[in-house]
Amino acid sequence: MNTLSIDELTDYVERHIGHFHHKRVERIKTLRLKDVLKRKNPYLFKAKHCTTADQIVRAIADAFISSNEETLFGDWLEGLAIFINQRVYGGRKSGIRGIDLEFDLERIRYIVTIKSGPNWGNSSQINKMIDHFNAARRILRTSGSNVQVIAVNGCCYGISTSNNQYKSKGDYFKYCGQAFWEFISGDPNLYTDLIIPLGHRAREENMTFEESYGQMINKLVRDFSNNFCDEDGAINWAKLIQFNSARKPNT
Repeated sequence: MNTLSIDELTDYVERHIGHFHHKRVERIKTLRLKDVLKRKNPYLFKAKHCTTADQIVRAIADAFISSNEETLFGDWLEGLAIFINQRVYGGRKSGIRGIDLEFDLERIRYIVTIKSGPNWGNSSQINKMIDHFNAARRILRTSGSNVQVIAVNGCCYGISTSNNQYKSKGDYFKYCGQAFWEFISGDPNLYTDLIIPLGHRAREENMTFEESYGQMINKLVRDFSNNFCDEDGAINWAKLIQFNSARKPNT
């Protein structure tokens, strides 16, 4: 076991955090109003008494951004976790489908699937993860490895308790928040030590994002007004609902 210094952690974050912010900006540029409107409930906007194009557009944009940021940052944290484990325990990004990280410790091979938070999936998604764990066990057995294999669902934030750490259905452990970061690093304080380097250049990067966000809002409001507002500026709810829900010809 090696130790990870705060300087090494900070250096990694400073070299890689810009990639996350770049992806944030690039992703919002892909947002297309009509594509998103087809997946939203127009009756909800009316029930919430939305009266302006700006209100509807910001609700759509903010939901899109929130969902995408959670995914993007989850992927980024996965890379950070793999780096930390590689530095401390010699772990590696797994080549087995559905497994993110593998490492050996005291003749145990740990196979780890990394998620952002504890409430990440429905029953079918959890069953798919279990299938991946079982397939990985079979692959490792046939490869001639005689080490014990333990599967872990690691969650980057959330609380891990003794009642939910071991899942008999699927034969795997679930470690969240402090328990997860300590599991991959051996350091019980890592989960709080991460906070300071993660703020590196956050203000500057967010200013760039806010500029792109403002441009996107202006463009989408213009598109919404042109397509779903009357000449007097009122939202044409019938037109909006027809676009979203009207029966298509020959269907």
